[in-house]
Amino acid sequence: MATIKNIQPLNAESLFDLLKTGFADYINGKLGSNLAIDYAHVYDEINVLFPEVIEGPALNITVTDVELTVTLLAKETDYNTALLEENLVAFLTEQAG
Repeated sequence: MATIKNIQPLNAESLFDLLKTGFADYINGKLGSNLAIDYAHVYDEINVLFPEVIEGPALNITVTDVELTVTLLAKETDYNTALLEENLVAFLTEQAG
């Protein structure tokens, strides 16, 4: 689990829009890949899914006025989820800081 100070502050809806428009390009550029990424947004929770490589939600972001909390959900997988989490945290740190 990682916590990022929400300095901007971003609300869940604006963060959801940022993820949809910028995160795929960001992570695919960093990893030299072409991952498909889906998002599910309900109230202050955003799930990040990588359907081609991980079944179900891989990461969860909880959004408050003070912080963004990233939680790894896909712990039982052969894919390097720590790398996905690292890149999501880096992206969020750039966007919220």
